[in-house]
Amino acid sequence: MELFDKHGGYRKLHSFTFATMIHLETISFCKRFIPWQEDSLGKTAGQMIGAARSGRQNIIEGSERSATSKETEIKLTDVARASLAELLGDYEIFLAERGVIPWSNKDKNSKNFLALMLSEFHSSDDQLYDYWKFYHNEKNRFAPWFQHQDATYVANVMILLIQRTMKMLAVQIRRQGEIFMEEGGFREKMYQKRSEVLDAQIAEDPNVPKCPECQQIMRKRNSQRGAFWGCSAYPNCRGIRQI
Repeated sequence: MELFDKHGGYRKLHSFTFATMIHLETISFCKRFIPWQEDSLGKTAGQMIGAARSGRQNIIEGSERSATSKETEIKLTDVARASLAELLGDYEIFLAERGVIPWSNKDKNSKNFLALMLSEFHSSDDQLYDYWKFYHNEKNRFAPWFQHQDATYVANVMILLIQRTMKMLAVQIRRQGEIFMEEGGFREKMYQKRSEVLDAQIAEDPNVPKCPECQQIMRKRNSQRGAFWGCSAYPNCRGIRQI
């Protein structure tokens, strides 16, 4: 059993590439369609861009923290999803202010946009360069949707992209929870790994007896009645010997 889980690898996640797209296209959307005269303090644009950034950055941090804390990974992935939900609300209000209803899932535009798929990311030892080359190639296929001149059209596209990414993150959270239930957390692995090391050291000591029940090595333990030998496989085995 490895003590540290695999970590990083977020660039291979479609959710991360879509979150990157959401972040960059939200910056572009705010520059194009939220004029400073209507948002003189920059609150609307700032909050939208901040929520988009949070969605992307928390995927990164959660992935990097997965080596030592599955719990933190799950929490940060959930924060990423919640940040995108906040951004989704901003785009909905943008449409509502203009009396526009979001596209239905049955709408032709919705179906055509959701049919667009991402390629798989593969990298060499030059991952940073490879990823951004990959990203811009992928984004070019989505670009006509983002470059539309109608603000409400682009807002609808962003809503579809955010919803799609949130669904991916929900699946990731469920899978992360399943892995935690199957493999346990970092503290459990630390205890187990340390126990393995102690058992190996004890096994080399000729004075350490074997368990009369299962023949595993024994460890010195203490109770209110004094010290005794207890099976190292406890609680699965409760064999004891007197010292």
